[in-house]
Amino acid sequence: MSKRRPTAAPWADRDIDRGFSGDDGNNNQQTLEGEAIPMQRLSRDSMSSTFSADTPLMATVADLDHTAELNRHNDEHSFLPQSSAVGRTSPLNPLDNTFKQKYAANVVSNNKYNFLTFLPLVLFEQFRFFFNLYFLLVALSQFVPQLRIGYLLTYVGPLVFVLAVTMAKEWHDDHARRRRDSEANGQKYQRLTATGGRQVIASSKIRVGDFILIEKNQRVPADVVLLRTTESSGACFVRTDQLDGETDWKLRVAVAPTQKLADSAALFGLHGTVYADAPHKDIYSFVGTLRITSSGESSSAVTLPLGVENTMWANTTLASGSAVGYVIYTGRDTRAAMNTGHAKTKVGILDTEVNRLSKILFLVTLILSLAMVALDGFKAVWYVTLFRFLILFSSIIPISLRVNLDMGKSFYSLGIERDREIAGSVVRNSMIPEELGRIEYCLTDKTGTLTCNEMELKRIHMGVMAYTLETSDEVTRHVRHHARSLHHHHQAAESTMTSASSAPADSSGLARAHHGGKARRDMPQRVFDMVESLALCHNVTPAEDDDENNDNASSHQRMAYQASSPDEVAIVQWTEHVGVVLCERTISTMTLRLDALGEDDSHVEPPRLVYDILHVFPFTSESKRMGIV
Repeated sequence: MSKRRPTAAPWADRDIDRGFSGDDGNNNQQTLEGEAIPMQRLSRDSMSSTFSADTPLMATVADLDHTAELNRHNDEHSFLPQSSAVGRTSPLNPLDNTFKQKYAANVVSNNKYNFLTFLPLVLFEQFRFFFNLYFLLVALSQFVPQLRIGYLLTYVGPLVFVLAVTMAKEWHDDHARRRRDSEANGQKYQRLTATGGRQVIASSKIRVGDFILIEKNQRVPADVVLLRTTESSGACFVRTDQLDGETDWKLRVAVAPTQKLADSAALFGLHGTVYADAPHKDIYSFVGTLRITSSGESSSAVTLPLGVENTMWANTTLASGSAVGYVIYTGRDTRAAMNTGHAKTKVGILDTEVNRLSKILFLVTLILSLAMVALDGFKAVWYVTLFRFLILFSSIIPISLRVNLDMGKSFYSLGIERDREIAGSVVRNSMIPEELGRIEYCLTDKTGTLTCNEMELKRIHMGVMAYTLETSDEVTRHVRHHARSLHHHHQAAESTMTSASSAPADSSGLARAHHGGKARRDMPQRVFDMVESLALCHNVTPAEDDDENNDNASSHQRMAYQASSPDEVAIVQWTEHVGVVLCERTISTMTLRLDALGEDDSHVEPPRLVYDILHVFPFTSESKRMGIV
């Protein structure tokens, strides 16, 4: 692990690599006369009115004399492929809000019917089944005097009752959908204002171009570009289980220049535009640009590419901290709405079987009717007699069966919602709850689909040695022994320092003591190296503990971790259990706290090891592993 710290901004190389190395596909790679267009450095003189003096800006152009030439070509779409040129461009801070009316309102609507379409659609859906259509024809036949057999009510009444029960179920389901939509549309959010204040508005009032403050565990109301987070690195995590069904947390990164502003109110001092590609369904791709100008002068503009890692889609949930986002898509233009199909009438296997059996019974009644007419000798108007026999035999097909099925489904749905053992269950459609009883096999592509997606490290092998949870105290003893030797070596080196450098040293000396020796490693050092590797090779970020009231770390203190994979969290929790705690992480550094050494004296703060993150090799399906330098 290298101790050299990079002098450039920690996010600069990362954004450049992602935008132009080709790792993200072709979304962000543009050409100008056959050459890749690099990102520009913002001049501190030209941007002094917008950014503070210590604000780091993106830089890849070595010769700043080329800036003027590049600016002539870097318009709003200069980072976009030609196929994605049809999109939308909205100002960062518009002088008026007229442009917002061009886009869809941020209204969630999943209802299936309205006042005018309810009755015709329900009747059409019901009479598509042969079962209901048969009894409709039987009831209509009683209006013909030659075919009337009994009282009209005995044929019309049961059919009307069956339709009434079905319409009541459909109305109840659609009313529940409207109620859920109303709750989502009425959820309150904070919109930033130009005066530096916050205005509480409903989700349905959010428009394209608004700056929205999203708190932890709050649903994202619209598709937004992430501008600022409470983390100094600009990183945050979102849960996407309501969007793609995955329970893993996804890492999102704020746009670097806006993250480095003094506060959120400084966003209103920016001038520029945000370009977003046309709305589409793909939740894993996004092509856009953020163009920032100085005091409205396009000659000193800089264009930054935006990717999917800079966005938060609607219906995702912010899992850490709070964030400020710039709204780019609302309502039906959001990824969530475009991936949600219109509500349809669902038909279960049981309904299909009943419909098929009713056709078989109709054939039986037809054969019986023909037999009765044949025995009568096909006299005179025999076809009238045939229809009268069909009506008489219609009782063979029990219309009460449909009523019993509908009532049973409604009762079963109500029982599911009130079952204490599965509290919180919501029946969104009462037409097919009986399908749960038909499940024989459940196929899933990952554990998190059907479980809590929580893992625990139970066993680890080191060649000829193996450690389990029961023998983790032995690992802790080895870690403490090696950490104590490192600490003594560090204190000895610190005591020999000259008076000019006699100030308390940081953990770099401790790290040199650990990595500087080339002698044959003993068992404590081998165990410590193994634990250290596990504590470093991951993408886990420790969460801030709001209940922590003192600066001294305690060995009994549990940390909360954020990661996109539960197995990484399980590994880091195990290293914490044996005394090596991941206590801090930024985009460029990682800090480990040796709690195993602090157990000897609770009044002494455990030493810390600081590592510089030079590069991260992400996990891919091809390599099936990740790495870190």
